[in-house]
Amino acid sequence: MSDASSYPIVKKEVPTFYFIGVTTGKSSINKVFPLWTKELGHPEVVLEGIDCKLNDDPENYRRAVAQIKYDPLSLGGLVTAHKINLLDAARDMFDYLDPYADICGEVSSISKCDGRLEGHAKDPITSGLSLDAVIGSGYFARTGGDILCFGAGGSAVAIALHLMNKPDAADRPKRFVVVNRSQGRLDHLKQMVSRIPTDIEFEYIFNSDPRQNDSIMARMPEGSIIINATGMGKDTPGSPITNDGLFPRYGLAWELNYRGELDFMHQAIAQKETRHLTIEDGWVYFVHGWTQVIAQVYHLEIDPPLFARLDALANSIRS
Repeated sequence: MSDASSYPIVKKEVPTFYFIGVTTGKSSINKVFPLWTKELGHPEVVLEGIDCKLNDDPENYRRAVAQIKYDPLSLGGLVTAHKINLLDAARDMFDYLDPYADICGEVSSISKCDGRLEGHAKDPITSGLSLDAVIGSGYFARTGGDILCFGAGGSAVAIALHLMNKPDAADRPKRFVVVNRSQGRLDHLKQMVSRIPTDIEFEYIFNSDPRQNDSIMARMPEGSIIINATGMGKDTPGSPITNDGLFPRYGLAWELNYRGELDFMHQAIAQKETRHLTIEDGWVYFVHGWTQVIAQVYHLEIDPPLFARLDALANSIRS
């Protein structure tokens, strides 16, 4: 594997926090970050985006990690769409991986501590905080609903892990159905699930036909949670379902994106009244995700009062 001398490291003149994504310039974090970092007592830190293609060349992921690892003023960063691929490409460059990163095979947070480069998978925490805020306790016992997740990437892995770790059976679905367009991601999720004892029945479906996804969704019981974790509607165009797909009555449609065309969410909105749907976008996920990673990079704790202030600042710029 290549070492530091293989990569052009840019020596930063100011403390820099990186955002490794696909279209980072379009994210609301560009407006939110200066407000947050001032509130946290670090107004000198600047945000810099690194755009990579989906399933990019592994060397591009290694270059991004090398910049953070070897430049003293590169503090760390957040990873969005590349969480699994980046760790696959650069695992040897990390000095420490937290247990979630090891279990999930992904990193969403890159930070430094005592000269070590550390990788954390924050999504099991952030997805849990976000989902719990939406559904409350005892949802699955109360509704009899299951989970249908379109997409088997890092967010799907994190949501599955969060639900598997719920100690109360009332907070766990009986069934978790995941549909993905590539077999590799399904295999990755299946491997993770196999390592943890659970009473949740997982079903893995390899499919790329939106009409077939309509049929799969039609078989879900009332009250089920339907999740778009594909990136479609933001990173790529379209939706995993067609306009003819019917959401389960009294269900929850959770669009993990908060920006872009959001086709999936608009499909749900069109059925909100007739199917009695609850609809959530990815904004709460966005706020929890970023604050968790910033806390890791800055080595600070964000307690509920501080989170409330950061949440209010974020909402103040939301268009």
